[in-house]
Amino acid sequence: MEGEYKLLGPDDTRVLGQSFSAVLKCPEVVYLEGDLGAGKTTLVQGIVSGLGSDAAVVSPTYTLVEEYLTAAGVVHHLDLYRIQSPDEVESLALRDRCDNESILLIEWPERGAGGLPIPSWKISMRYGDQGRTVCITRP
Repeated sequence: MEGEYKLLGPDDTRVLGQSFSAVLKCPEVVYLEGDLGAGKTTLVQGIVSGLGSDAAVVSPTYTLVEEYLTAAGVVHHLDLYRIQSPDEVESLALRDRCDNESILLIEWPERGAGGLPIPSWKISMRYGDQGRTVCITRP
């Protein structure tokens, strides 16, 4: 699943998320990197759907964490955009969320540097001339 993908719109982003979900096995930690509006939450919508949930996935920008029960386990979707320092990550109870039945999808991981678990995947999203480019790697 590693590679670079060119996406034309939100539907392509959700489809890529659904495809990516097939390689996820608990426990997993996925860093989602990209500017505001790059499509990180749209990708998470596809991942959660691909893992067998029909939940309405929303951005956790204000709640910081949203949880979804899926056929593969619990997905913890974190958005660290509003975190001011890595010390604040402690309040999100990451140790409790890192178990053998969980998948952590973390937006803005650079804001929690030093306080986050090591990722098993990194997904970088950026704007292109037409659509977006998504790069999926295993660090």
